[in-house]
Amino acid sequence: MAAVTDEVLTFDEAMAQYEPVLGFEVHVELNTRTKMFSSAPNGFGDEPNTNVTPVDLGLPGVLPVVNGKAVEYSIKLGLALNCQIAEVCGFARKNYFYPDTPKNFQTSQYDDPIAHDGWLDVELEDGTVFRVEIERAHMEEDAGKLTHQGGASGRIQDAASSLVDYNRAGVPLVEIVTKPITGAGERAAELAKAYVTQIRDIVKNLGISDARMERGNVRCDANVSLMPKGTTVFGTRTETKNVNSTRAVAHAVTYEIQRQAAVLSSGGTVTQETRHWQEGTRTTTSGRPKSDADDYRYFPEPDLVPIHTNAEWIERLRAELPEPPAERRKRLQADWGFSDEEFRDVVNAGVLDEIAATIEAGASASAARKWWMGEIARLANLAEKDIAELGVTPADVVEVEALIAEKTINDKLAKQVLGFVADGEGAPRGIVEARSLAVVSDDGALNAAVEAAIAENPGVVDKIKAGKLQAIGALIGPVMKATRGQADAARVREIVMEQLGVSE
Repeated sequence: MAAVTDEVLTFDEAMAQYEPVLGFEVHVELNTRTKMFSSAPNGFGDEPNTNVTPVDLGLPGVLPVVNGKAVEYSIKLGLALNCQIAEVCGFARKNYFYPDTPKNFQTSQYDDPIAHDGWLDVELEDGTVFRVEIERAHMEEDAGKLTHQGGASGRIQDAASSLVDYNRAGVPLVEIVTKPITGAGERAAELAKAYVTQIRDIVKNLGISDARMERGNVRCDANVSLMPKGTTVFGTRTETKNVNSTRAVAHAVTYEIQRQAAVLSSGGTVTQETRHWQEGTRTTTSGRPKSDADDYRYFPEPDLVPIHTNAEWIERLRAELPEPPAERRKRLQADWGFSDEEFRDVVNAGVLDEIAATIEAGASASAARKWWMGEIARLANLAEKDIAELGVTPADVVEVEALIAEKTINDKLAKQVLGFVADGEGAPRGIVEARSLAVVSDDGALNAAVEAAIAENPGVVDKIKAGKLQAIGALIGPVMKATRGQADAARVREIVMEQLGVSE
């Protein structure tokens, strides 16, 4: 067998020769008050190894108890994914050793998941809809978390030691597994991003998960294989594990397509393995040979009884489902009066919820769109963060708009204020006061600045007096510079005309 290299073809070269086959396993942490099988708190960011019970640690003699709320959340998710809900389902032991799995097995579901045979219509950036078939959505528990120490990257590859935190062990999970996805072609990465984004939106909309990808509430394992153009036999797949941003999922799919294409075109064979995503280089690296189901030695969990559902329970949960995200988007677009292109830009930018909350808090639709799609998006790109991580809230935007309406600040100053909000300096009104960023409304100061601008620009003055009033802009600029952008441009224009004795 030829050695696998990390050489890559260009994406166009790969697409010319191969058809990608995709598959996604999205893990959703549920936000129940307690864990899946114990009474331990289900919380993020607490002191390590404090949210644990003997059940979570797998101590001898303990017995798990199923979290009823987690079961209901799982059924709701299955319904939202157009799945069939099992009349009877049970749990199994998935046997493997890893330091953050204290029981040496994971309690999961195997051949009888809570939800199965569903589908999700995924809308791409240009409005194209691609149906993704869902094989199953099953319940399980999360593993603990390892913190690797002693290396520059914080990853296991160059770590000197690792610390284990069992707070996450036992957190309720639903794993959503797609059927193999074919036909995406050159849009494979775009589909990957859109699919994970839509799953995140659905679970957030249902209220069953905090859906914070940067915290690991939603994680994606991306499976990629290639088959030569004109064939129908799937190639050997790789699984890039625990990718935790929508952009990274797209990049991981793209890289694996290019890497596998290079391997195959050089006469090599792809190794079935798990791979790790490296954000810094936007590449994947080899992990371990990928196990098949038989390797995990699944067998029924003897300490848990099967779960029985019934039509009445399922229909009650169906009635509690909120408006589906796709229907909500159509309604919001109509309410806001956005064009198809404007609304698609909002959705693709990932700021739909922020804009909706800003409008609900009192801002106009146009103002909310202007700030979230403009300055706030620019700040997020500059900081290389998702907008949700930036620290600017809908309430901040509404407060900025109020300051503009009061003529306390102008648009230019508002951009500075939002930058300081993103830097963690507090709320907009307090920042304006602390930094003395209010618009200069003192006519004495403005008159002095205008007089200086007139004296320094005699040629511009001659044009204005000759009737070319558009030249006034050339005097407003120096005044704004002299006042650090804090002058009211409309008032400056009035003062220029007063001092030069001209009128409209």
